[in-house]
Amino acid sequence: MAGVRSSNLGYPRIGEKREWKKALEAFWAGKIEEGEFQQTMKTLRLHSLEKQKQAGIDFIPVNDFTLYDHVLDTAAMFGLVPERFSYKEGKVPLSTYFELARGNQGAVAMEMTKWFNTNYHYLVPELSGQTPNLVENRPLHYYQEAKEELGIEGKPVILGPITFVKLSKGYDKEQLKEVVQKFVPLYKKILNELKEGGVEWVQVDEPILSTTLSREEIELFKEVYEEFQRDLPELNIWLQTYFDSVDYYKEVVSLPVQAIGLDFIHDGGRNLQHILSEGFPENKVLAAGVINGRNIWCANYAETYQLLGELLRNVGSGRLIVQPSCSLLHVPVTLKLEEEIPQLLKQNLAFADEKLTEVIHLTECLNGADHEAIFLENKNSIEKLNQSEIRNNTQVRKGLEQLLFEKPSKRDSFDVRDAAQKEAYQLPFLPTTTIGSFPQTKEVRQNRALWRKGERTTEQYEAFIQAETEKWVRLQEEIGLDVFVHGEFERNDMVEFFGEKLGGFHFTKFGWVQSYGSRCVKPPIIFGDVTYNGPMTVKETVYAQNLTEKPVKGMLTGPVTIYNWSFPRQDLSKEQVMNQIALALQKEVEALEAAGIGMIQVDEPALREGLPLKKEHWETYLQIAVNAFQLATGSVKNQTQIHTHMCYSNFEDIIESIDALDADVISIETSKSHGELMRSFEDYTYNKGIGLGVYDIHSPRVPAEEELIQNMDRALRVLDPSIFWINPDCGLKTRGETETVDALKVMVMAAKKAREKFSFNIQ
Repeated sequence: MAGVRSSNLGYPRIGEKREWKKALEAFWAGKIEEGEFQQTMKTLRLHSLEKQKQAGIDFIPVNDFTLYDHVLDTAAMFGLVPERFSYKEGKVPLSTYFELARGNQGAVAMEMTKWFNTNYHYLVPELSGQTPNLVENRPLHYYQEAKEELGIEGKPVILGPITFVKLSKGYDKEQLKEVVQKFVPLYKKILNELKEGGVEWVQVDEPILSTTLSREEIELFKEVYEEFQRDLPELNIWLQTYFDSVDYYKEVVSLPVQAIGLDFIHDGGRNLQHILSEGFPENKVLAAGVINGRNIWCANYAETYQLLGELLRNVGSGRLIVQPSCSLLHVPVTLKLEEEIPQLLKQNLAFADEKLTEVIHLTECLNGADHEAIFLENKNSIEKLNQSEIRNNTQVRKGLEQLLFEKPSKRDSFDVRDAAQKEAYQLPFLPTTTIGSFPQTKEVRQNRALWRKGERTTEQYEAFIQAETEKWVRLQEEIGLDVFVHGEFERNDMVEFFGEKLGGFHFTKFGWVQSYGSRCVKPPIIFGDVTYNGPMTVKETVYAQNLTEKPVKGMLTGPVTIYNWSFPRQDLSKEQVMNQIALALQKEVEALEAAGIGMIQVDEPALREGLPLKKEHWETYLQIAVNAFQLATGSVKNQTQIHTHMCYSNFEDIIESIDALDADVISIETSKSHGELMRSFEDYTYNKGIGLGVYDIHSPRVPAEEELIQNMDRALRVLDPSIFWINPDCGLKTRGETETVDALKVMVMAAKKAREKFSFNIQ
């Protein structure tokens, strides 16, 4: 290999204008046939590959494209379909594939959780009672497609066997080696067919190597990859890690593979330190992840070039590849459509296409090209933004400085608060509520779009929102819920809505990224100091409260989630930015309380996902997160009940930190994973209010009453029934109106039967 070369690890699937999402939802709705759907997806897939080819990328990934989720793709490739779905053998049909993701009237969808510490969700493979079998070689198909259609000699991407198994469920963790060994022959078959098909390099993703592993697990890596090398000596395996450093550096770089991919952005400098102190094998290629694949800020060319220079001196030009730190699925597609971003900010941004350009610029420079003018322009843009007034707000900075001397406000003990709240609200045993949002119908979205375009006046739009709110207040009364919400019809996204009202944020028009399935979000850009500009939710919440005697929860998104679901600035620490957001939210919490709202829900669905991959860093992160939440919520009166909500993550490891948030009521998604979390509560006594989601809102199915009662029974065997709330597992924004009402009616009836079963005296 002559000179430094360029690579990409994965490209956004959704298209420049979310064409992918629109095709998916049209197919699900029966508006297009399977043939048209598949052709649309192929067109998008090939367009993405062509863009990478035109950018000049040497190693272009194939098989990173998916119709829903790449982990689900891997499970389907091995025929891993749970028994509750109607599947026998052979290639998994498209209908079954989507039922695995979305469920059907007779079967619950596969569990969904976060992809490491990102806001992408993957579907958790179920291995219990199943024998894996290779039913489709997806990587080979997409390699052949790229070669035949575009003349691209692609680099097939495969999720590695150990990462795949460790991300799965349904087996005893002590049997990891035994389970992995069941997959090794199947992986060898995939790799052998790729080799016979003419593939030169295969990217095998093993991001689990960036987590905290045991010595036995590292030995398992050695055994597996030695077997690959022994049986496939002519195939070049590119072992790819990302999201953090590798702890067992010597062992990892000694694995019998031809290239090692390391993340030099999110590694805390440890990967570089390993190379400088311990060297890098002379018989391997280093794929250096030096362009941030998870944030939208442009690379600092001078700093990145210096880093690459150090790597070059230790590795050699013929064995160095420049690439992003991870797949670019975590960033929007292109900046070219963004015409409304201020020039200074835009000069400091890089979406997927621009990141590929950065990879090329750096690769060319290392190979001798003169890009001095580009480097100088980059340096000046970064300095100008850092020195701007928006990043140096005196009032905000003084507030942060004060935090160095004061701890967040501490409320009275939960027992004192609980007594005050019980007297204030007189709720029944096992109170019922929802998480916050109600269906955002086509009419809701159309009215918002017309208002934003100026084709509806603010008065007309607000009247529409009030009408929707009143409709759903009446529906909640009809359904029989105990605690109401206003429905959030005025909101687009739970983070974007607040970012639009706070200072220091900016928004894109087409800056979408995939969250799960067809669900795409448009993360705000936190580019300046965060300021509170006035009430954000008070008007709509008070309007709803005036329509009913039942309590209506005020609904806010918490500081940790706003940070984790935004593209945060990089010139301040995580703690500084979170605290800026918390200070602003504190003012909104106090404004709601002053307006007579007695229950305020501050959602933190992203708290768990931000947990560092290394366990030794957990305590620091969790302390920052807890402090920020308490700063936002800790100044209210005892009778003001603080709720929070978390979803789609594994919470077992952070129960103590969840407790430390000191919320009066917490709701957690567990509809698909009750058993796992229940085991945690067997070992940890939780005495505050808690609601464990009793049905899955991401499936269009209406749950059976018996199913919900079973979920409640399981929880009430472990938790004190007097603290238990009953609710869906997440917001209902994406569901249809009829199914939402029907499901909530079932939930309320199940709650009534649970009350009778436990024979409590309900006053």
